[in-house]
Amino acid sequence: MKRTLLMLLAVAVVGAGVTPADLHAATRKKAVAAKNKAPRAAKPNRIKVVLRAKSPRRVASLDDARHLAVQSSAALVLDQTSGAILFEKNPSAVLPIASITKLMTAMVVLDAKPDLAETLAIGDEDVDNLKGTRSRLKVGTHLAREEMLRLALMSSENRAAAALSRHYPGGREAFIAAMNQKAQLLGLVDTRFQDPTGLTAANVSSPRDLAKMVDAAHHYPLIREFSTTSEGEFSIAGRPLQFRNTNTLVRSSTWEIGLSKTGYISEAGKCLVMQAWLNNKPTIIVLLDSVGRMTRVGDANRIKRWIESASLARPSAG
Repeated sequence: MKRTLLMLLAVAVVGAGVTPADLHAATRKKAVAAKNKAPRAAKPNRIKVVLRAKSPRRVASLDDARHLAVQSSAALVLDQTSGAILFEKNPSAVLPIASITKLMTAMVVLDAKPDLAETLAIGDEDVDNLKGTRSRLKVGTHLAREEMLRLALMSSENRAAAALSRHYPGGREAFIAAMNQKAQLLGLVDTRFQDPTGLTAANVSSPRDLAKMVDAAHHYPLIREFSTTSEGEFSIAGRPLQFRNTNTLVRSSTWEIGLSKTGYISEAGKCLVMQAWLNNKPTIIVLLDSVGRMTRVGDANRIKRWIESASLARPSAG
């Protein structure tokens, strides 16, 4: 039926002196006019990512960072010299920091300019009754303040850190107040302390704050030395005991580490902060809330390879 009507229409048009070609041209013209009158569909909005080089606090090399598979829940990688953020993941997340706390403990101890040769004793007050962690520093152990500080930073000895705070002028309460005051002076807006060891989940901070804290701690020669010492022998109750660094990377020949501190409690997961030289540049690495025994170490190695490969990919000048 439709075909018959079209044939009759064609005959009528020809009879009127209009050729089929004219009819086709007129039809096409009407279709184009109708299309032009129809409202155009809006173009989808495109997100334009602009990397601004003006502020050193912006993330650098964002496209490359997308390929960095960091497993820790929160992380930050910072160029210590320029302040440029090379990588960040949940940088403002406020999380328990466990024994990363001991960096602040060490700064507060050293700020008081105490006699490092003075002998301190481990007391009942230094025993962990919160988590029930064990220690080879038995109650009654006597060590110089400097040795206590070394054990707190190198081996993350909780009783050593507790004893250091207890022997502070004004006692432990004054020591914790000094920790929080120091945090304020450093501009650590997300950081709070309730004990000198990090055994409580109430000690919290963010990757951004911890990058500042690592940078501040790096100005203390003893903190740099003690936190990166791979191992040491100490005389405990008349017996020589060997203690090792809790960060296995300080024993790696492929790393040049200037400061290191690990941390762990169940609420915080595995944590690691470091100052290390990558591509001949001082770099701060913060890794919080890692799941698995080796995840934080794996993340650190992935960051190292990423930075080194990014440097090799850059075209050489000249």
